[in-house]
Order: sequence, then structure tokens, then C-alpha cells
Amino acid sequence: MAFEYLKSLSGGMDKNVILEDIMLAYGDDVWNYAFFMTRNKELTDDITQEVFVRVYERLYSYRGEASVKTWLLTITRNLVKDHWRSSWIRRVIPFGLQTREGSSPSAETEAMGLMVEEEVWHVVLELPRKLREVLLLHAHHQLTHAEIAGLLSLSEGTVKSRLYRARAKVSGLLNKEGKP
Repeated sequence: MAFEYLKSLSGGMDKNVILEDIMLAYGDDVWNYAFFMTRNKELTDDITQEVFVRVYERLYSYRGEASVKTWLLTITRNLVKDHWRSSWIRRVIPFGLQTREGSSPSAETEAMGLMVEEEVWHVVLELPRKLREVLLLHAHHQLTHAEIAGLLSLSEGTVKSRLYRARAKVSGLLNKEGKP
């Protein structure tokens, strides 16, 4: 879904309709990215809600310098970083792997696939934040090296290096555990 019209917004457009379109198109991406960063479902829900509140407030100031997806993920990242800076998060670190609620698999093959996928996600979530974040942005959100570099304020070389290290670490951990 293209959001080219955001580049030329005028005060006469209905912000609610535009926000709804953006939420439908990118809501899962924002939630998943926030979850990868926080590892806490409730906090992720709060951050996702705050992302879209900020998008609504700043909708007419969107300059189109980055894709809408990159803009949303940047807002998400900044909100997570703000949370990490709070005094509460310095004292309380959430533990445990939580997953979104969903429907149960309808076939044994699907169940096995989900078990393998869960193990991969578990391994990825155990990566250091710097590696986990680059891997998520590249593999799940399909951002280019240049987009990731811009989002994280890194050089493309650093992004490539972190991506390589993240993949190597995931592969090593999965092979060590006898997984796929």
C-alpha cells in the first residue's frame, strides 16, 4: 500500500482515515519491532499505542524524507529508548519469552513449523540488542542496509557487520542446540 499522498498533505484531509490506513498497513510491524526491543507484551502494547498517537499528532508535519515504514520504526525506536532511559527500567528488567495470542495450528506440519519458528525467535531474542535490532530490521521488516543505517544512525558498514555477526550467532546457537 502506497502512502505517497502523505508527502503532500493538506489541512483538509481527514487525519483519522489516514491514521487508520497507516495502522492497518504497519501496525503489526510496529508491534513486532517494539516487542523485539522490549521483550514485554504489555510494554509493547503501550509503546505501539503511543507510536500511533505521535503519528496522529505529527501527521501533517511528515516530510517524506523516509518511507512511512521507516518513519514509524524510527518513532518506535525512539519511544523504546526513552523507556530504557527511565529510572523504572533501570531497576526492573522484564524476563521471559512472551508471544502474541493466536489461533492454534490446524495440522501437525503447521504445529512443527511453529515449534521451529518459536525456537528461532527464542534464539534471536537472546542476541545482544545491537545484533537483534539489525537482524529484525533486515530480515523481518525488509529494510535495506541504507535504511537501517539511517534509522540507527550507523554507517552501512557497521550495519553489514552487525547483520553478519547476528546471522552467524543465530546459526551457531541453533546448530549447537541441534536445531534446524
